[in-house]
Formats: sequence, structure tokens, C-alpha cells
Amino acid sequence: MKRVTAVVIGAGQAGLAMSHCLARRGIDHVVLERGRVGERWRSERWDSLRLLTPNWMSRLPGGWSYQGPDPDGFMTMPEVVAYLESYARSSAAPVEEETTVLAVRRAPGGDYQVETDRGTWRSRAVVIATGYCDVPLVPAMARKLPPSIHQLTPTQYRNPSALPEGGVLVVGASASGAQIADELRRAGRSVALSVGRHTRLPRRYRGRDILWWMDRIGVLDERCGQVRDIARARAQPSMQLVGDPQGRSLDLAALHAQGVRVLGRSVGIEGTVLRLQDDLAESVGAAQRTLERLAARIDPLADALGAPPEPEALRPIELPPSPAALDLVAEGIGTVLWATGFTRDYRWLKPLPGALDPETGEIVHEGGVTPLPGLYALGLRFLRRRKSSFLDGAGPDAEELAQHLLRHLSTPGRAAA
Repeated sequence: MKRVTAVVIGAGQAGLAMSHCLARRGIDHVVLERGRVGERWRSERWDSLRLLTPNWMSRLPGGWSYQGPDPDGFMTMPEVVAYLESYARSSAAPVEEETTVLAVRRAPGGDYQVETDRGTWRSRAVVIATGYCDVPLVPAMARKLPPSIHQLTPTQYRNPSALPEGGVLVVGASASGAQIADELRRAGRSVALSVGRHTRLPRRYRGRDILWWMDRIGVLDERCGQVRDIARARAQPSMQLVGDPQGRSLDLAALHAQGVRVLGRSVGIEGTVLRLQDDLAESVGAAQRTLERLAARIDPLADALGAPPEPEALRPIELPPSPAALDLVAEGIGTVLWATGFTRDYRWLKPLPGALDPETGEIVHEGGVTPLPGLYALGLRFLRRRKSSFLDGAGPDAEELAQHLLRHLSTPGRAAA
């Protein structure tokens, strides 16, 4: 058994940020990674994907930031991997790659025992940094589709040519669903998009990237206590954006103009017939109201800076009504891509009573601090800030949790949150 003060599980941006913060505080630790540094960026993303956040937002602890020639551009996945690898090397992060965690248990004296397929570590603290986008969440109705219909998720999708011939139904219109529908249509595929809740944003607004404004007015740094309903904020769909070098926007109007058939929310399957909810106008209207509220927060600063008006970015979207059903075979659809979000798989945490919510299976925490002294979570949606799950949000959260962990190590009882 190996002994170390802290174990960090996961070597993505959150785990590497925490490693840097622990090292700066003199806390010896190890970072356990089931694959390689930045594994999900390597193996669970499609070929053409770029970051949704501009390169200048790729900030990590220690002053690590993008230094390339295109700060307003968007990194490709190989570039993100290289960025994280360079960061790990710069801080000599003690990463143990190809090491899968099998179980985390309590050990005598309040320590933790982290069992892996390459041995066991004993530590006084554990940081779970396995991320928000863990396991694709596929609805139960998917099991009702016949084997003749090919099914996959965004983590399995690579490019249009890798799919069987025929039309494609994309279910889910958040970031992944909208981008994949856009790519498939541009490749000449017949595409239908089933829409539920979504977050509409223009790529650029009043002369600047929308995230520049959101960063400048403090939206991305809003903390849990500043929002009315933190559970609802954490469940908000990802932004309907594309990291396009030309800075184009991607919303339902743009997709419809390309020839994507925009449908209501999928609610059931009977044979090869998809049942649809008559809620498209409602979903589009809710996204419009959210966008207008954000614009109302941005506009005073934009006016003060003399930014040009941009009414087109806020124009309401009008779409044809959705049918109540769609026969996949009759429409020539041979593939269904479920872009319906993610869940987390924490089976290896079950030996820790009180770590997981018995109903949802999610980690019980308040700002990343769990009820179990010395056990932390990092990199989850709106953990402490609205940007917690972004590459840019890992650092501020890691700094605060590392300080909390340091207090935990220095006191016999649990440190204050």
C-alpha cells in the first residue's frame, strides 16, 4: 500500500488545476487517471469539435494561459490535449496514467483507502475530479427502437462518413446536438432535430464574443448564493454555441435555414414511430426570454463602451409547427443520435456511506465540500461558480477547495465550509 497525503482522481483540467494548487501548498499527492492526461478530450469527442470558449479563456492556476497567435479563436481537441499535457509537465504533476479507481473506502483513523487496478493508496484526503460529462444519459425509450435503427451518443460520434447511409435524427438541441446536426446537414445528410430545453446564445453580440461580455459583467463568476435556484441553474442546458473560426452563430433558426427539420421534444417510441410533444414554440419562447434577460444585463456596459447595436442577434425565432409523430422508416432515417445530456457513474464511491445521494446517485456536496471530512468534488456544473465546469472555471474552484483541504489537514475536526 502506498501512502500519500491527498489523492486526486482524474487528470483533466480540474484534476490538474487541483494538483497545481496542492503542490503550491506543499501537500504531497498523486493524480490517478484511468487513461491519459485529458483522456475525454482525446477519445470522447468528435473530429471537428472545438472548444466553445475562446482561447483567451483557457486559464489555469499558476498564470497558465493561451500564448498562441489566435486568442479569439477556438482550440481543436488535439490542441486542448497538448495544452493540458504542457500544463501537467510545467508543474511536474504526479500523474499515474492508465490507473482505474475501483473503490474508495474509509480507513482507520479517518483516512481514505483508494483501490485501483494498479495498487492501493492510503490518504488523508481525496478529490474527485472526474468531471461533469461522464456517462451519456440515454432515455429508456431508446431500448424500444428495433436493431435496424443505428443508435449512438456524442461520445461515440466521430464524423458524418462514419455513420450508416440515410437520414439522421438528433435528439437534444444543446451544444452537442446542435453542432452535430449542423455538421451532418453541411455534409449533405437529411437531418431532423428533436428539441427540448436549450440555451440560445449568439456567438457574437454587439461587436464582441458573447462570452467576453458574460465574463466582463461577471455572469460567469456568479456564485451559488447569487442565484435564486441553484438546482435549476445546475440543470440548465449547455450553451447553443459553436467554436467556429468565422465566429458564426448556431441556433434553431440557422439550422432550419440549412434544411434541418426542427421538431418538438421526443416523448416516446412505438416501433419505428417517434412520438413528439407539441411544445416547440414553448421551448423556443423560453430560450428567447432567457437570452433577452442576458442582453438586458449586457447592454448598459455595451452602451457605455460605445458598442454598435445588434438587434438581429435577438430576433425571435419562428419555426413551422412540429408534427405529433415521426415515422423513422418512412422518413428514411437510419440513425438516431442521443444528445440528451450526461450523468455520473460513481459506483466506486458506494463503499463510502453518505457520499452519494440515494435517489440521484450524485455526490452530496456544498460547493465541492462533501459531508465526509477530507472528501471533495471538483469540475461539476456550477460547483461554486457558473463557470465551474468550463476549462476556465477549474482554477478558481481548485484554489478555494485546496485551501479548505489544507485546513482539514491542520485541524482534528472538519474545517468550516
